Amino acid sequence: MAGYDSGAFHAAYDKVLAKWPADREALTVATPFGDTRVNSCGPREAPPLLLLPGGGGATSVSWYAQAADLARTRRVHAVDLVGAPGLSAPADDRHPRTVADLAVWLDAVLDRLGARRVDLGGHSYGGWIALHYALHAPGRVRRLFLLDPTQCFAGFEAAYLLHALPMLLRPSPRRVRAFLEWETGPVPLDPDWRRLQEAAAGFPAARPVTRPRPEPGALRALEVPVLLLLAGSSRTHNSHRMAARAGAVLPRVETDVLPDVSHHALPQAAPAGLGRRLTGFLEAG
Repeated sequence: MAGYDSGAFHAAYDKVLAKWPADREALTVATPFGDTRVNSCGPREAPPLLLLPGGGGATSVSWYAQAADLARTRRVHAVDLVGAPGLSAPADDRHPRTVADLAVWLDAVLDRLGARRVDLGGHSYGGWIALHYALHAPGRVRRLFLLDPTQCFAGFEAAYLLHALPMLLRPSPRRVRAFLEWETGPVPLDPDWRRLQEAAAGFPAARPVTRPRPEPGALRALEVPVLLLLAGSSRTHNSHRMAARAGAVLPRVETDVLPDVSHHALPQAAPAGLGRRLTGFLEAG
C-alpha cells in the first residue's frame, strides 16, 4: 500500500521483540487462513497461555512488559492476528470474515501448538476475540483475562471514534502519533513501541471482524473464570460503567479499574505489578 514501508515495519517489530525474555522463540503455524506468527517463551513443560493483541497497529510483541512475569509459570504464546499488522501471512484472499472464522483460526493455532486446554488473555480487540472464543470453546479455556476489552460490554465513546477517524481514513505515522498522544495523555510511551505503531500505518490489512457483541445470555452461561482489568484513564469507554455491566452478566468475574493508565498504554505501559497480578489470577485456579 502507498506510504507503507515494510522494511521500517520489520525493523521496528524486531526492536520491540528484542525486549522479550532471552529464551523467546519465533514459530510459524499453519491454519486454514494462512500462516500465523507466534512468539513464545517460558518453560516448554509449563501450562500454555495464549495472548491476543489489540487491533490497529498492535502486534504480539506488545506483550513484552508482561512476558517475563507470565513466563515464570506458563509457556507463553503471543500471536499476530491474521490479516492485521504483524508477521502472520494470510492465504491469498482467505482471512477471517466472521466470529466463526476466528474460532476456526484459533482452534487451528492451538492444535498446531499442541495445546488442548489453555489460559487465554487479550487486550482491546484481542479481548473481544478471546471472549468470543471462550464462548465458542469453554472446554478449551481454563482461565481468561481481559485488559480493557472493546465491544464486549459497551460500545465506543463518540469522542474516541471522532479522534480515530483521521487515522482510519488516511493512516500516516503523524496521525497515529497524534491519536496516541490524545488517548494516552501524560502516560509515557516506550518510543520503540510507538515507532512500531507508526510504522504500521498503511499496513495492507484485511477488514477486521468486529461484530457481533457477545450476547448477554451467552455471557451469563459462561463458567470460565474471568479477570477483567479496565484502564481508569481510557478514552475508549467508561471503565466504571463497563465493570458494572460485566459484573451483571458474567457469573465468575473479578473486575478492577487500573488507575492512571489509558487504553492504548496497555499492556506495554501498564502499572507496575500487572504481570504478577495476572500470574496470581492464573495460579489461583
